[in-house]
Amino acid sequence: MTVDNIEKDLKQGKLNSLYLFYGEELYLLENSVKKIKKLFGELLLGINYIQINENNINNLISDIETPAFGFDKKLIIIRDAELLKKSSRRTSGKPTHDNDELQKKIAKYIKENIDTIKSTVVLIFIEKDISKCELAKVIEENGVVCDFEPLKPMDIKRRIKAICNAYSVNIDEKNLQLFIETCGTNMQNLINEIRKLIEYTGAGNTITTDAINKLCIKELESSIFDLTDNLGKKDIKKALDILKELLYNKEPIQKILITLYNHFKKLYLTKLAFEERKDVLSVLNLKPNQTFLITKYKKQSEYFKTEELRNILGELINLDKNYKSGLIDINVGLEAILCTYI
Repeated sequence: MTVDNIEKDLKQGKLNSLYLFYGEELYLLENSVKKIKKLFGELLLGINYIQINENNINNLISDIETPAFGFDKKLIIIRDAELLKKSSRRTSGKPTHDNDELQKKIAKYIKENIDTIKSTVVLIFIEKDISKCELAKVIEENGVVCDFEPLKPMDIKRRIKAICNAYSVNIDEKNLQLFIETCGTNMQNLINEIRKLIEYTGAGNTITTDAINKLCIKELESSIFDLTDNLGKKDIKKALDILKELLYNKEPIQKILITLYNHFKKLYLTKLAFEERKDVLSVLNLKPNQTFLITKYKKQSEYFKTEELRNILGELINLDKNYKSGLIDINVGLEAILCTYI
């Protein structure tokens, strides 16, 4: 089931008894969980509301079977138990239980007791990612499975536009695009930033480019795009000003270095893709919500020669190695690399 369908059902008050939620778009995922809780009604932890994780996942079946004293149903949320993975070891490396054996046991239990489950509990499995297994198959056959994958740009725009409309604030297509390019594609960040703009703009007015530039907190990658733009235009002062602003805003220098490296790697791959007439989208391996960046990568790659991009990548790799060895200050090294390409 799609995210839109989940939201539509919950808005209409339709509550299923078995859910599996997973994926990267955590804001929309958690928002759906909140709506389910609201529809469920009064929640008393330990009575009609049970929280399960990797430490107490073995208790799931007994928790399902234990009556919700004084209530018709019980809500059980199984979060990040890594139950729907085939590996018996967790990401932490600690073998807390045999996933294969336990997930098959729970899958069999749900399959054989689905009628009872539908009348007595609401189960929500929440995972970061899943693999094909018997439990996932059983949930899909008897309940609702939803992948909260990153939204595509058109879906993000639709949601942001709807929020603006709800507050009688206008935003045109150009500034909607600028807003996303500035703030990124994380829905939680976008919600926070659009609320600021709505409050600043006021009902009946239109969000402006100036308001976005003044009020919105730029995502690190957006700032790296700006830095690279100025570097490509040989404006070293502006490029260094952006670097200093990132440091002033407490952005870790190591994170800046890694992001800058990944950015120039994409520019290098874009350059090679066009030279070799390959599909840029497949070469860059962008997520569906990042396809709008292709034009920006192409434009920036034209500022540099292929050899220059290769040299920058080499210098960033050497800086990473040398600062970790204590041979150079990372701030000085990064500024020196940027100044080389004035």
